[in-house]
Amino acid sequence: MATTDIDVLLVGGGIMSATLAILLHRLDPQLHICMVEQLEDVALESSDALNNAGTGHAGYCELNYTPQDKHGDIHIRRALEINAAFEVSLQCWSTLAKEGILDAAGFIQRVPHLSAVWGEQNSAFLRKRHTLLQAHPLFADMQWSDQPATLNDWMPLMMAGRKQAASMAATCVEYGSDVNFGALTRQLVAYLKTRPNFTLLTQSHVSKLKRSATRERSFWQVRVQHLPSGQTQSFNTPFVFLGAGGGALPLLQQSGIPEAHGYGGFPVSGQWLICNNPELIHQHHAKVYSQAAVGAPPMSVPHLDTRLIQGKPALLFGPYAGFTTRFLKQGSRFDLAKSVKFKNIKSLLGACRHNVDLTKYLIKEVFQSHEQRMQALRVFLPDANGKDWSLAHAGQRVQIIKRCHQHWGKLEFGTEIVASEDGSLAALLGASPGASVSVKAMLDVLQRCFAARMQSASWQERLKALIPSYGESLIDDAALLARVRRETLTTLNLAP
Repeated sequence: MATTDIDVLLVGGGIMSATLAILLHRLDPQLHICMVEQLEDVALESSDALNNAGTGHAGYCELNYTPQDKHGDIHIRRALEINAAFEVSLQCWSTLAKEGILDAAGFIQRVPHLSAVWGEQNSAFLRKRHTLLQAHPLFADMQWSDQPATLNDWMPLMMAGRKQAASMAATCVEYGSDVNFGALTRQLVAYLKTRPNFTLLTQSHVSKLKRSATRERSFWQVRVQHLPSGQTQSFNTPFVFLGAGGGALPLLQQSGIPEAHGYGGFPVSGQWLICNNPELIHQHHAKVYSQAAVGAPPMSVPHLDTRLIQGKPALLFGPYAGFTTRFLKQGSRFDLAKSVKFKNIKSLLGACRHNVDLTKYLIKEVFQSHEQRMQALRVFLPDANGKDWSLAHAGQRVQIIKRCHQHWGKLEFGTEIVASEDGSLAALLGASPGASVSVKAMLDVLQRCFAARMQSASWQERLKALIPSYGESLIDDAALLARVRRETLTTLNLAP
């Protein structure tokens, strides 16, 4: 069996691998890049329009990014960081759109981002949050109101039939966005396929990942099996990226790198109520987020969500979380069991011990009836009719479990990069804000795995051309932020 030498092997055909591929191609068009995807096309798992939240996560509406401590203080740093990271994505997409590589209308739309709460205490929290955020240039355009007339302008469908509108408050950012990450991924990969040094292998999976070395160099031996035929193909490569969503953890464990020790995964499934009444769909044009139920994971923050799927507007409510043992939507029921290893068993036990309430919550979610799900929706839409809504299964998320000296192991809900010390392998674990900050996340991979080349003048120049704010802080430089935001909002048609 012949072995092919390549420069980069990407496992997974989602937004992360596509983003890393486009960055590497722009930095060095001579690199030979191979992408391996298990399904029949790219972006059919976590990046798919239904499986992904579709929200351009910028901290505008997500209340879990501004936690309140026991003293009543609201912390906004994470919201600032996520907003700045999303701006990096917008700049990259804007540059590619101006060059004709991306069609902005095909993957991103302006959809206002709102946070809505009920009750005096929650309204006071939202107003305080607004005051803190609006004082920073990143959030200067955020509006707040508790006036029924204004709320009716922002979300007329939610205000219809509501008797206690005076106890409701909301914030609004007009240039929020809905991003179809599946469509974006397919546009990026379609362009890459026209380049001579890029190869896409679909319906294929990595069956072997092994570190090897000769006197001259060290490299990864990767065996890829083509599922329809059963034939295998071997590659030698100095760099592997595991961007396979829930499939990244098993391969990371197979790699044997010390940095992977202690990592485990906690799979959570998602479900949505989808509106099938066109009249209702056209009465709502916003992403309205509220507060998660006590004990619920951050990914279960309820929201009434306008999306554009395959060019058509859709209205979804959820997500409803559920427990699963699969790491991928089309994965195996034994994924969780197979991920239990000697080197992570302590982390898993510690995380289980300290998340009993979360497990109970997920089991309760699984056994909800349609009417119980409708009751949660009626907090947003008091007159919601169960006949107008049907349940659909969304994507899988594998939350991170990692070592913790105090509790043995802890469960985290963010996104994390695990990389080998020599920079030859990197894996992306976790979920939200995930896809929205894909460009910033993949720049972090480049910094850790291509450190020397990232310092070269040619790579610095090319990154600056692709991302005008590269190397500078959008959090600290208001003039820079104003300049790049004006450009991206115009190019991507997000300006109100």
